Amino acid sequence: MDKELEKLKKENLYRSLRIIESAQKPKVRIEGKEFLLFSSNNYLGLSNNPIIKKKAAEALKKYGCGACASRLISGNVEPYVSLEKTIARFKGTKEALVFSSGYAANVGTISTIAESSDTIFSDALNHASIIDGCRLSRAQIKIYNHKDVNHLEDLVKKTKGRGKKIIITDSIFSMDGDIAPLGDIQKVAKKYGCLLFVDDAHATGTLGKRGRGSAEFFNINGKIDIYMGTLSKAVGSVGGFIAGKRKLIEFLINRSRSFIYSTGLPPSALAASQSALELIEKDLSYLNNLKRNEKLIKEGLEEIGYDTMESETQIIPVLMETEERAIKAFHFLFKNNIFVPAIRPPTVPKGKARLRITPMASHTRKDIEYLLDVFAKMKKAIFK
Repeated sequence: MDKELEKLKKENLYRSLRIIESAQKPKVRIEGKEFLLFSSNNYLGLSNNPIIKKKAAEALKKYGCGACASRLISGNVEPYVSLEKTIARFKGTKEALVFSSGYAANVGTISTIAESSDTIFSDALNHASIIDGCRLSRAQIKIYNHKDVNHLEDLVKKTKGRGKKIIITDSIFSMDGDIAPLGDIQKVAKKYGCLLFVDDAHATGTLGKRGRGSAEFFNINGKIDIYMGTLSKAVGSVGGFIAGKRKLIEFLINRSRSFIYSTGLPPSALAASQSALELIEKDLSYLNNLKRNEKLIKEGLEEIGYDTMESETQIIPVLMETEERAIKAFHFLFKNNIFVPAIRPPTVPKGKARLRITPMASHTRKDIEYLLDVFAKMKKAIFK
């Protein structure tokens, strides 16, 4: 371990934890000082919303701190029922099932629905939880080039056998902020009889006219077989979910190891998630404010001369290329009271180190102007 840790330090890949001393708001406290936070997945700013906090507090008072057992024992607390109905309505599916995290939802579902006789077609830049779920399933895994529908179709067409064919993709890719061409992918799935599994972790609450996610955005409601999402990003709470047909949910309850062997989530978190989804449904101002801030930041960074890669969403990568430059950029921002950690291999490919900016709906124009001003100064200091 000592040698490996030393190697990570020499390669500028060593990581350490920083303590956030306040709520996930536009401004947070770190090491006793105030920082502008532009790296949280609290996209709609709902994690500290007073209406949602009140609902969470009521659930805490009524149900206590934790579920204290797996859901199949005695941990299936009442707030699960109403939350899962709300998720199903929000996503336009028959039913939904909440997991302890998005990671658990992906790993537990993929490894349950796929068998050794099946073939999975997975985008080259899919999230680690999808990759791990595919490996655990023991299915044959075929990787198609990022967002390359022609390559995907060619692989599907050439695959023979009696097993299931499952296409799995993120909708919004977490490090690049680009969007999978789901309309075309869905056509391939339909043409060749494939199941379509979509990870909407970063799209739930942020994509589509009403924030319902990728199906709404591409107008393919009812055409995605398995919908995964999280409650820890735009929803501002914790947990993951799978939404789909009743038979799918029934099967996961009985077979998914990450569901069966995990303690239920705290009732307060479940109540917070439900309240947040209801707020997203009835008040579009949160989504509109997020999109406004996303546009301001992208246009500002590009005007300064930064490369924001292929971003189409609220995830805004700023390419630094080398790990050393990414670390320098992080420290420059940190000295100017902006918190945006460097993203380095293995999270992204070598030579693609970056900063990853994620605005919140609650950031003000003044916050964004300061961010852009510091980035302009950093351009002169680091990119000499």
